[in-house]
Amino acid sequence: MRVAMLLADAAQAVGGKLYVLGGGWSVTGPGPSPMAIAIKIDVPWGQTDVRHRWVLDLVDQDGRPVLVPASSGPEPVHISGEFQVGRPSGVAEGTPIDLPLAISVGPLPLPPGTRCVWQLSIDGVTDPNWRLAFDIRPAS
Repeated sequence: MRVAMLLADAAQAVGGKLYVLGGGWSVTGPGPSPMAIAIKIDVPWGQTDVRHRWVLDLVDQDGRPVLVPASSGPEPVHISGEFQVGRPSGVAEGTPIDLPLAISVGPLPLPPGTRCVWQLSIDGVTDPNWRLAFDIRPAS
């Protein structure tokens, strides 16, 4: 699968398209602020009509899970879901099928002065290009 990812202030997937507001940044904070991850997946023809599972994990610059406070104690930031795309009529056989995803993330208390990475995997497979790195400004 081919994947394109973009960090944004907000994003929506509507009618097969991505609508992005404040997209393309790579520095945030230092205080918590909401964010969105806009994702476009090109699903190969041979992988349509099959259920796929995606996972987004937030890791630090060393690849360790970023932990955030939760009622049961610190927890890693882990978002997941499933998708299945069909083969639209009128599309030539062999054509990849577009799948837009917009994942909204509420304000996260991330450590100031650090670098974080959203890492995507699909069906347990990842790719170095399926990463979105961003920096959190140091506290003043």
